[in-house]
Amino acid sequence: MRLQRLARMSSSLAVSVILTGCGGGGSQPAIISAAAPSITAQPANRTVTAGQTATFSVTAAGTTPLSYQWQQGATPISGATSASYTTAATTTSDSGSQFSVVVSNAIGTATSNAATLTVNAAAPAATDVLTYHNDIARTGQNLTETTLTTSSVNSANFGKLGFYSVDGLVDAEPLLASNVAIPSNGTHNLLIVATEHGSVYAFDADSGAAIWQVSTLKSGETASDDRGCTNLTPEIGVTSTPVIDRTRGPNGAIYVVAMSKDGSGNYHQRLHALDLALGTELFGGPVDIQATYPGTGDNSHNGSVVFDPGQYMERSALLLLNGVVYTAWASHCDIRPYTGWIMGYDESTLSQTSVLNVTPNGNEGAIWISGAGLAADSAGNIYFLDANGDFDTNLNASGFPSNGDYGNAFLKLSTAGGLAVADYYEMNNEASENGTDTDLGSGGVLLLPDLSDGSGHTLHLAVGAGKDDDLYVVNRDSMGKFNSNDNGNIYQELPGALPGGVWSTPAYFNNTVYYGSVGSPIQAFTITNAKLSNTAAAKTANSFRYPGATPSLSANGTSNGIVWAVEYTSTGVLHAYSATNLNELYNSNQASNGRDQFGSGNKYITPMIVNGKVFVGTPNGVAVFGLLP
Repeated sequence: MRLQRLARMSSSLAVSVILTGCGGGGSQPAIISAAAPSITAQPANRTVTAGQTATFSVTAAGTTPLSYQWQQGATPISGATSASYTTAATTTSDSGSQFSVVVSNAIGTATSNAATLTVNAAAPAATDVLTYHNDIARTGQNLTETTLTTSSVNSANFGKLGFYSVDGLVDAEPLLASNVAIPSNGTHNLLIVATEHGSVYAFDADSGAAIWQVSTLKSGETASDDRGCTNLTPEIGVTSTPVIDRTRGPNGAIYVVAMSKDGSGNYHQRLHALDLALGTELFGGPVDIQATYPGTGDNSHNGSVVFDPGQYMERSALLLLNGVVYTAWASHCDIRPYTGWIMGYDESTLSQTSVLNVTPNGNEGAIWISGAGLAADSAGNIYFLDANGDFDTNLNASGFPSNGDYGNAFLKLSTAGGLAVADYYEMNNEASENGTDTDLGSGGVLLLPDLSDGSGHTLHLAVGAGKDDDLYVVNRDSMGKFNSNDNGNIYQELPGALPGGVWSTPAYFNNTVYYGSVGSPIQAFTITNAKLSNTAAAKTANSFRYPGATPSLSANGTSNGIVWAVEYTSTGVLHAYSATNLNELYNSNQASNGRDQFGSGNKYITPMIVNGKVFVGTPNGVAVFGLLP
């Protein structure tokens, strides 16, 4: 056999091989052509979101076998030797990188055009707010806020985006469930709003479109009248902040307590479980709230105190803890007879699981806490401040009141095996405070995260305050009980730290507790070695008239902390402050021509901040704030 070269191609190298017979016969020679690689389909540019991979591919012609070597810029990529190449998970720093491939065979090589990779930042994960003040510790902090920053929140860039109208006062804090699939209606971020007219709304949180609206009233009923008390007027429907469990029912469940009045003049309190996506009743609800408890106190019959639904309102926010929805009950003003009730209901069946009365052999001792929620720890214990009422100074051997009356106490309840008082703190001047309505019950409790005292001890603390101007810090493992001689049994007390008293709930962020007492600025108390500073480390320049302010916090981790609060005036005002020094960043009166005003404020409203927006309840709707378009 002999080889003869016939041609060389100019665009790509081709080799022809002539095969002739060794015997020199007359047959025609067989010609085989070989070609260098050529690119027939170039790699395409790719755009991905950070965290995703990107795949580049090429199509080449030429005599096989073909070899591939991908390169980033001019640098070969180890192991990238196929016709396609998939990157590792990308980051924004990869954006702008260029990828090409060198294709080769025995004859030659060809290099593709470069394809550019664009990596967009991932959209922040949507955050839910499913309970009052963000969590069951009632910290009020949302640490996943990436849109609202200390540099972007100002009157030039931030303001009122819209107003979602409803049929009554919004006293409950609005809640938000993100990315809810609505049957036959797409996926929406749902803003849940409850009103004193007895209605519950689900709005698209971004557009304001109404997804559904339901009434908690039965046929022939109205929302309750104000029961002769101007604290809530002219009607009482849904007062307390609901709670949401996204794992219950087919689409998630919203738990709501509503008060109503029927055509015969009877009053009702009912617990509802509403389908998150549809608003329909779940689990056979609603159920009427009824209870008795052993005792001889107000409204007792045959050795038991009896819950009269007309004498109470559910002011405090609902607590969902270990599958049980807990309710706590306040009086209408101080109109007797009433006592202090806490009840638990199974969230899946709505059956009552436990009942406790904290003044069963006395009177008063309601639980209203200015709309705050019962707080809870990871061990299943519940904490709250009780209002003025009977306190039994006759203690048993364990230091607990013999008759079980805990008026004006800082209380810890256990829930294992049913509700029971596990510990408490009562100040030594309780008789004076109870007698003059200068009680603890006007304030909410905040549980602090685990703290170190600097000596290797981890402490579990809670803070609370009421009408007496003092700030109380209790050790949740040993609250102090009662000593008639002094208050030295409490972990820490700051006398006079909160002038005007507290009708609100504090907030926590980055080793700082924020309080807004009546007629005073919001104050920031820093924490060092598990102790609050004796005086405020920072204060707002403005003060807040009655009922003071319940601050909420937004931040991205520990950065861009913003304190938000609503001022209750004839024209309500939303304020935003730097969490570091409480310098004001924004208020809704700053923009010209009333651009951001939203009407009068509500007395105990708590602003809710999530996913780049701030939601504020008003007497007839919810004002929505965010970065201006």
